Amino acid sequence: MTNKPLSLLAFAFVMGTAGVAEADPLTVDITSLKILLEKKIISQEEYDAALKDIQETSGKKAGDATTLAVGKFATTIYGFVEADFIHDSTQSYNEQSQNSVVARNESFGGNNGRTQFSDRNSRLGFRIKAPEFAKMMVSGQLEMDFFSNQVGIGYPAAAGQQSENSFYVNPLFRIRHMNIKLETPIVDVLFGQYWDLFGFQPNFHPNTVQIQGVLGEVYSRTPQIRISKMLGAKKGPVQVELAIAAMRPVERDGETPEGQAGIRLAVNAWKGAQTTGSTGTGVNPAGLAVSGDLRRINVPDFVAGAKTSREKGAAAMSIDAFIPILPAKMDEKNNIVGLTPAGSLSLNGNFVTGYGIADLYSGLTGGITFPALPNPTGAVPAPVYPQNIDNGIATFDPSGALHFVQWTSYIMGLQYYLPGVNGKVWISGNYMHIESSNTTTLVPAAGLTKVLASADMVDGNVFLDLLPGFRLGVEFARNWSLYGDGQKPINDRVQGSAFFIF
Repeated sequence: MTNKPLSLLAFAFVMGTAGVAEADPLTVDITSLKILLEKKIISQEEYDAALKDIQETSGKKAGDATTLAVGKFATTIYGFVEADFIHDSTQSYNEQSQNSVVARNESFGGNNGRTQFSDRNSRLGFRIKAPEFAKMMVSGQLEMDFFSNQVGIGYPAAAGQQSENSFYVNPLFRIRHMNIKLETPIVDVLFGQYWDLFGFQPNFHPNTVQIQGVLGEVYSRTPQIRISKMLGAKKGPVQVELAIAAMRPVERDGETPEGQAGIRLAVNAWKGAQTTGSTGTGVNPAGLAVSGDLRRINVPDFVAGAKTSREKGAAAMSIDAFIPILPAKMDEKNNIVGLTPAGSLSLNGNFVTGYGIADLYSGLTGGITFPALPNPTGAVPAPVYPQNIDNGIATFDPSGALHFVQWTSYIMGLQYYLPGVNGKVWISGNYMHIESSNTTTLVPAAGLTKVLASADMVDGNVFLDLLPGFRLGVEFARNWSLYGDGQKPINDRVQGSAFFIF
């Protein structure tokens, strides 16, 4: 469809169109990626690259996402509107449970529940593609949501705090992804904010109605420079991806970028239905990946008026898998078709272990903070440690020695797509676990009531695609937190969510 009155606005909106002399700048086509492929305006490689970027958000709707085309430049608009309705048996969490601890049994929050209605996780994205040149493709991705980190809720609202009404009704817009991707016959290079390479995110994220990242899930995005190469034909039975990345340093005052690298095997001849998060539904190849993380910190020495620093390095490893047990395929109408009368069943899992990696999870500190400096002379005011790194990554033990916090986590999940309904109804369940070998040794005995030794979560989900683009989901989840002193409080969550995916 051609819309002349929108031409000037669309021409300004579709970035970078200068220099495309052969295109008529006064004509804009409002179309979709799938139609552009059918008309051979974009190549199969360009189409596949676009789907890879937006499938995590738009799932089966990715190929039909609204696209504005000027010449061979194309801007794809995608995202979803999400409405969440949540009840917790304790007052431990906001909309996300993340890796936060369950409120202790003796606390007010541990003895009272909480109900929340929220739309803050709604998402909007733009993917802008330049025309292919000399077998090279350049694209830019801008993806945002309204789930910005907010200042605390105050009663009554005070300076540096906000009212409940403001928190839920006037959320802040934030960046999720903002990057430039150069794809060449030799290697692909990404510049900017995207998923961490560690864990090959989002390929192995579990399926939940809850807002991710959930307990024990590596879920992190950061500015980076990444070089990757996919070996093997796209339509061949097997492909292997090699990747290496320099990430934003762990601390702003650090001088050494974080390093990540990994290898991923994709078995294209063996595919199954998979939903990552709540909306990223597709039919994906079986996969196995191994990735690693190397990081170094440089924090002030643990003395008053420190002029010297302490440096320390750490490493971590992630093993991830997606295994179709009952395979599936996707037809031309975006229906998921099980290849057996029993429907489609898939298994996903990951295992992570390492030191100083709390920032690779959502909301994880384990209750670990930096201790107060010694004050043997009783100086007033007492000396304050000049902390220059986020809590939960490292700390000083009671003897003054610097340690990284150790974490081990794993997730196991199943997704079953019912037969005879074209992938429009499915159920999923997950078990998540995270533990630390040293949180209880990094604090004095009096601090054990505040630190997390381990945590578990189990959930069950039901999803229904009622109409094209309209999805409903219901989840029940139970969380346990084991504190350093042995207390193990429980939170039960019931969540219902509605999604309009575009």
